[in-house]
Formats: sequence, structure tokens, C-alpha cells
Amino acid sequence: MRILLVEDHIELSRWLAKALRDAHLTVECAHNGADADSLLLTQDYALVILDLTLPRMDGLEVLKRMRARGSRTPVLILTARGGLADRVSGLNMGADDYLAKPFELEELEARVKALLRRSQSQETVTVACGALNFDTVSRTFTYGGELLALTPREHAVLEALIVRQGHTVPKDKLFQQVFSLDDNASVDAIEIYIHRLRKKLEHEGPGRVGITTLRGLGYLLQAA
Repeated sequence: MRILLVEDHIELSRWLAKALRDAHLTVECAHNGADADSLLLTQDYALVILDLTLPRMDGLEVLKRMRARGSRTPVLILTARGGLADRVSGLNMGADDYLAKPFELEELEARVKALLRRSQSQETVTVACGALNFDTVSRTFTYGGELLALTPREHAVLEALIVRQGHTVPKDKLFQQVFSLDDNASVDAIEIYIHRLRKKLEHEGPGRVGITTLRGLGYLLQAA
């Protein structure tokens, strides 16, 4: 799950980004409206968390341009402008939710998860591949009935693979899901997480799952 966080307060942005990454989400940050608009023109996100009072372009203008381009990406407005007129204006322009500052982190995380669940529009709660199960509500993995302990980036790689099981996922696509533009990493870093996941997916019982490398194409998750 790749999120764009648009917040001009640098310290708040760093704090929120860390909290969301700890919740197994990939976060990119923009600190002004113009940069956010440029990213939204070229990148795909599962959700946008958008401040309204931004330098170089107001948050409502960013939202207006998104919707004018036909983007249906969910938008959570997060701002100190919590008056009724601002809330109504944001919702009328196409925002999906509105949270006024100050706020509790637990409420933000709950709203983010609710918007992501709604946007997925999946009838099934669990995605299964062999003995590997992914709960889309709690966003946890179990393998052979046991909770699978994963780092945030291992989690992001495995989630990208299981939701596309049976299909080859190119390395650069995995990289986009796992790393933000702010990260100092190369596409080859994905190989490290694939190697770690293969170790954690070693399983002697029925339903063993493996990750196959298809040279020049990408990676394929499938039950053995």
C-alpha cells in the first residue's frame, strides 16, 4: 500500500511517515502543493493524505486537479482548517474523509485503514496461496496456521506478490511498492527482501509456497 503524505510541517511529516511505515505502509512525502501535483501526475498511490494550507499550491487546488483528471484515489484531508465551511468545501470537491488537527494517531490509522479497505472493494477478507494467508483487514500474514513475523518492507513485498499470485510481478513494480522516492536505494535491493522471504517461507508441511525468479521478467508467488 503506497501512500502520498502531503504536509508542509517537516517534523509532523516525518512523525506521521514513521507511524504509517510501522503499520506496513509505503509512504512518500511532498511538502508543497506543486510537488504533490507533479507526483500525482506520474505516480500511482492507494491513498493521499492531504493538508490544505500548503505553499506553492493550496491543498484544495491539488484535490480539484486530481478529480478533474479523473483520479479516484481516496483522499483524506488532514488540516488545522477544521471549520464547517472548509469541511464542506473539501468533501464537495471529492475528498473521502476529513480529520482536523490536533488528532490522535490511533484515529488517523483507523481512518486510513478504513479508506484502504473501501477502495479495494474486495468481497473476500482473506487472500490465500497454499498455506499462506493474508488478512486484508488486519493486514497480517499467517503461514501454516502460524503468524508470520515480517519487517515492514518484507511485508510490502509479500503483499504485492500475494495479491497478484499467479502473475509475474516485475522487479521495478515491486520496488515502487516498497520504496519511496525519498529512499536512497536501487532496484536491486528487492533481491535482498526476496531472499529473506524465501527463508521465512521454508515449510515442510502441505501448502508450501515459493517465490520463483523469472529472469528478465520478475517474481512469481505460487504454491508448490
